[in-house]
Amino acid sequence: MNLKLQLIIAFIISLICMIGFSLISLLISDQKIIRFDNFVIAKIQGLESPTLTTVMKFFTFIGSGTFVIILSLILMLFLYKVLHHRIELILFIAAIMGSAVINLVLKDTFRRIRPDLHRLIDISGFSFPSGHAMNAFTVYGIISFLLWRHIPNKGGRSLLIFISIVMILAIGISRIYLGVHYPSDIIGGYFASGFWLATDIWVFQFYKEKRYNKKYKHGE
Repeated sequence: MNLKLQLIIAFIISLICMIGFSLISLLISDQKIIRFDNFVIAKIQGLESPTLTTVMKFFTFIGSGTFVIILSLILMLFLYKVLHHRIELILFIAAIMGSAVINLVLKDTFRRIRPDLHRLIDISGFSFPSGHAMNAFTVYGIISFLLWRHIPNKGGRSLLIFISIVMILAIGISRIYLGVHYPSDIIGGYFASGFWLATDIWVFQFYKEKRYNKKYKHGE
């Protein structure tokens, strides 16, 4: 896939995510998504069992700030020491830190109170958008983007995408199951993170194209 096509795809994804987040935030502000939220919460929490609760607590830990920091440090070390990719390292840091800052700003802007129907864990702070959902989408999204080109076969790439999707969805669902987020918080988090990640990748690919064109002209 050439760089220009990647730029177009990244732009389209960022636009879709921006529109999606705007629609979700409007529905929340107008109190028009409560029925949907309550319906999904009832379905997911209706599956409650001791074993499933343990599994969901595990996934919610994987999406926590503590785990994300540890995973990020490991990947940063891998990018710098093993692959010697400093530009990719900058992209990774920008994606992770930017997502965290955006989440804080959005939470303080919307100030949505967390659901109080049936909580299985104690947590404070505002609800929209979900920080865990944004963490999951950003971390596993950027990992997939950076590692994709280093996996030589189609099967390995498919496995990478499958694992990333499972992790992103499982972490989001765990927050609904544990009673600390509305489904719309999770969806909004995915859209917000998707917009930021696609924008970062667009800038990264644009820089790579400019550098490639510069080298090509000098080569002539």
